[in-house]
Amino acid sequence: MPKLLCVYCASSDRLEPKYFAAAEELGRVLVARGWGLLYGGGKTGLMGAVARGTKAAGGRVVGVIPGFMKARELAFDAADELVTVLTLRERKLLLEAWADAFVALPGGFGTLEEIMEILTLRQLDLVKKPCVFFNQDGFYDDLLRLFDRMLADKFFKPSNLQLFRVAATVPEIFVRIEDEPTAQAEPKWFETR
Repeated sequence: MPKLLCVYCASSDRLEPKYFAAAEELGRVLVARGWGLLYGGGKTGLMGAVARGTKAAGGRVVGVIPGFMKARELAFDAADELVTVLTLRERKLLLEAWADAFVALPGGFGTLEEIMEILTLRQLDLVKKPCVFFNQDGFYDDLLRLFDRMLADKFFKPSNLQLFRVAATVPEIFVRIEDEPTAQAEPKWFETR
């Protein structure tokens, strides 16, 4: 059974072609690197693109999809395993538990919420798995600047910036996963006065 890379990404079909191309490339490269895909189970947007890329390369696709999305015929039926859950919260829990590493491709509110929950769990030292932002064409630059501001204004500690990696290309995602430090999160809570 291959390790599973949990991919968080957009479900929108209205994106520029470059985003679909990168998602399909990720599917092909993860198979070449000996990984399987673990994701939200959808057939639309970048979710569908990474799943199709993985299947086309002969890889394993594991999807976890809420029933309300499956009922709208949004499921990727060619998945090797498609688990139906009731809620988005249940989906997130299974993805977190089954993943060996996480990557966030460009996406919207859902993508950001999912990857930020993983970073929060890493900060609390409850998740110890690699976490990578795929910063395609600088997509996450503004978020990374916000993280710097959070650090400067003491909303978190310097070690928080070691809880994730940033990759500019698809092959670099796997380099960043493999060079994940063994650094542990500092205790979250600051000393009170």
